[in-house]
Amino acid sequence: MNGVIPLNKEIGMTSSDYVYKLRKILHTKKIGHTGTLDPLVDGVLPICVGQSTKLVNRLTGSSKEYVGEITLGKSTTTEDREGDIVKEVKLTKPFSDEELHEVFEKMIGELVQIPPMYSAVRVNGKKLYEYARAGIEVERPKRQIHIYDFNIVGEPEFDTELGIQKVKFHVTCSKGTYVRTLAVEYGEFLGVPSFMSQLTRTKSADFNIEETFKLDEIRKMMDEDDHSFLRSTDEVLSYMQAHELSDEEWEVRVLHGGFLDLDNYDYDKDLRVTRNHVTKAIYKYNEERQLWIPDTMLLNND
Repeated sequence: MNGVIPLNKEIGMTSSDYVYKLRKILHTKKIGHTGTLDPLVDGVLPICVGQSTKLVNRLTGSSKEYVGEITLGKSTTTEDREGDIVKEVKLTKPFSDEELHEVFEKMIGELVQIPPMYSAVRVNGKKLYEYARAGIEVERPKRQIHIYDFNIVGEPEFDTELGIQKVKFHVTCSKGTYVRTLAVEYGEFLGVPSFMSQLTRTKSADFNIEETFKLDEIRKMMDEDDHSFLRSTDEVLSYMQAHELSDEEWEVRVLHGGFLDLDNYDYDKDLRVTRNHVTKAIYKYNEERQLWIPDTMLLNND
């Protein structure tokens, strides 16, 4: 079994939990997810199976889309609703739509983030959340991210009694973006504490949430010997330029990890090479050698 499952992750389970359960459902060990989603976050989580596990890093590197909610007036230890409240400022009036829009626009483009302490980023071999749970503060590595789009969804809600304002949003961002931290930074621009009170990933690796499958659906489909939840490697990589291999190129070159001398392709983009129109490898162009060299081998893909 080879391909990618556009999984709909539900709240309460980790990404690793799904890998564990799918190994049993699909009766295969070769499974990998394409980027950690926190237990409180639901939505699109592409799962790679078989030969397609070699695409994990490629798919993880794609941009992501989310819809969520920022609560203004409080901040938490974990930057989301799971943590304890560490700061609270009762808002006496709501921020205007103009003020809210202005901050969203300011945050579009290149940003530098510091990952939250409650995250899976590793420092000296340990995950940051392990330090956080032990009460140890460590220096966290900065990372550069890109926000392609960030805007309000619907009407903000103001709670006069609690002194908080809730703002729903949509964001398109690069790999490695912590949306929890974006929510905190959004409040900082307004001069108030804030946290991310809800988050759903709506798109990842070109899979939209409308085309995803829940775990129970996959389990039922497997019982009926229906594998239509699985997207083929060829379908997932269909955006790439492709070259159909000749017998000589396949038997003499690609099968042995050899280079290819090909013209008429964009040298700045990866090249998918196929045998009987099935993807067998991904090649990159090497300017020094002026040849295409293998990057990812998918010889057993079918």
